[in-house]
Amino acid sequence: MKRRSFVKKAVLGSMAMAIGTDIVFGATMPKGYRPLVLQDPDPYKLFGKDKEMVVLNDKPWNIEAKAHLLDDKITPNKYMFIRNNGLIPENIDVTKWTLTIDGESVKQKKTYTLAELKSNFKQYTYQLTLECGGNGRSEFDPPAKGNQWTVGAVSCAKWTGVRLRDVLEDAGIKSDAVYIGYHAADVHLSRDPNKEPISRGAPISKALQDETLLAFKMNGEDIPLAHGYPLRLVAGGWPASVSGKWITRISIRDKVHDGPKMTGTAYRVPCNPVAPGEKVKDEEMCIIESMPVKSLITYPKSGATIKKGKRLNIRGHAWAGELEVAKMEYSIDFGATWNECSIEKPVNRLAWQHFSATVDFPRKGYYEVWARATDSQGSSQPMLLPGWNPKGYLNNACHRIAVKVV
Repeated sequence: MKRRSFVKKAVLGSMAMAIGTDIVFGATMPKGYRPLVLQDPDPYKLFGKDKEMVVLNDKPWNIEAKAHLLDDKITPNKYMFIRNNGLIPENIDVTKWTLTIDGESVKQKKTYTLAELKSNFKQYTYQLTLECGGNGRSEFDPPAKGNQWTVGAVSCAKWTGVRLRDVLEDAGIKSDAVYIGYHAADVHLSRDPNKEPISRGAPISKALQDETLLAFKMNGEDIPLAHGYPLRLVAGGWPASVSGKWITRISIRDKVHDGPKMTGTAYRVPCNPVAPGEKVKDEEMCIIESMPVKSLITYPKSGATIKKGKRLNIRGHAWAGELEVAKMEYSIDFGATWNECSIEKPVNRLAWQHFSATVDFPRKGYYEVWARATDSQGSSQPMLLPGWNPKGYLNNACHRIAVKVV
C-alpha cells in the first residue's frame, strides 16, 4: 500500500510539473487517468502558430490561416497552413537521415546523406506558392468530404535547397521515365509501418523544372518539423500534396506513380463537367496539375467599418499555378462593374503576386469588395463557386470582404 501510494504521488507530481501547477483533488483521480490538458497538446505552442489560426483536425493535424493573417509578402511560419495525411515523424536524427533515388527508370540507385546533398549540389532559393487542392472546399454544395478549408490553406514562403533535377540527373534518368513518386517518414494513422499515409508525385517534366526543390530551409532557417524537417519537396504552383514532407526516397517511374493518394478520386477532378452530386467513375477523373488562377484580399479584415467620404486602401495576393497573373480587378457592386488594381510582377516564377487599390464608396451602407484575377492566358476567376466535383477541389471563386460605410 505504501509503495502504491508513493507511485501515485510521484505520477501526480510529474503531471503537475507538466501542467505547471498543482492538480487540485489529484488524490481522487481515477487510476490511469490522464488530465485533459495533457491529452490534447496546444497546437499553437506545438507548431509555433498564431492563436487566430484555425484547427480543422488533430488526427492528423490540419490547420489554416484566416485571410487577414496572410498579409505578409513572404509567409512566416506562424501563419502557414498545415496539411497532413498521417502522423508527424518523431525522434528525427538528421545525422542519419538519407535520401534514396530508385525506381524502374533510374540508371543507378543512389543514396545521399543530408550533408552530401548540401555540399555536393548547388543551392538555390525561391519564393514558391503552395496551396492545398481542397482550399475553399467548405463552399461546395452538396458538401464534399474532407477538411472544410475556407480560404487559408495557401502560403508563399522562401525555400532553400537543391534542385531535384540535379540529384535525379546525378543518379541517372532513363529515357523511359515519365513520373516521379515520393516516399516519406510520416506514419500512417493506423501506425502500421507497412502503410504509407501518402505517396504522390509529378510528371518528370515538373520534377525537372528549375524551381522544384529538395528543400531544407524555410525563410532562411531549418524547416519547422510540421512543414517537413529535415527534407521536403517543394513544387510550387501545383497542389501542395505534390510537395511531400519528410522525404526519404524518390522513385523515378516508367509509369504514372501509383502510391497512396495517387489513384481513385484523390487529388482528381472530373475530366468533363458533371452535375452537383453526380457520381463519377474513377477512370473519368483527371489528376490535378497546375492550380487555377486565384486571389485573396488580405487587408482590411472582412467586416471593416469606415466613415463616409474616406477612401479604403485594399491589398492582397494573386497566383495562377504555372502561369502569371496578368490583370487584377475589384468590384463593389457584386460584380456588375470592375475596376483595375495595380499588380506587381512575381519575385520569381511560381511566387504569388501582390495587388493593391484605393476604393471609393458612393454613400453610407453595406458593401462587399470582390477581387478577381486573370491569368496570362486570359482565364479569370469565376464570381461564384466553379464547377462542382466530388472531392471539393479547385474552388477559385472570387474572394470577398464585407465593408460598412457609416
